[in-house]
Amino acid sequence: MRRYLAVGLDAYLCLLAVGLLVRSCLNAGGAGRAVALLVLQLIALSFANQVLLTLAVRASAGKLIMGVRVIRLPDAGRPGFRRLVLRWLYGLLWLPRQPWHRLRGLRGPAAPSPVERSPGRPAEAHEDLAGVRQVRRSDLRCYRAAVEGRTG
Repeated sequence: MRRYLAVGLDAYLCLLAVGLLVRSCLNAGGAGRAVALLVLQLIALSFANQVLLTLAVRASAGKLIMGVRVIRLPDAGRPGFRRLVLRWLYGLLWLPRQPWHRLRGLRGPAAPSPVERSPGRPAEAHEDLAGVRQVRRSDLRCYRAAVEGRTG
């Protein structure tokens, strides 16, 4: 549940920040240009929050508030820039279309998800295609303490 609340907080904070920047867009001269400028600002803020902030502190703003961290699989390390960009693009382009695909699936055969298409690997419900996961900060601390106890 924390992950969903963190995503909701991220969306709310991004929309709030763009809402505060709307005045600069309204004086852009024309509705089309104002909308394009607003969308561009929304994408830039989303990238800064989901990629740059996560690269710096292992969490976006909403995840920091909810105590969730982003880790690289399988070693629970810090995800790199490339993986974070892939994860951001996946969330920006693929996830919003899922309700539409699920509704279409009710009328006909459901298409397998990209995770299920991978040969030789079982699909996991919460797997991220970019090879990163979201975990609670306290669980990550316990995992690291257990690993240090085993190796130390």
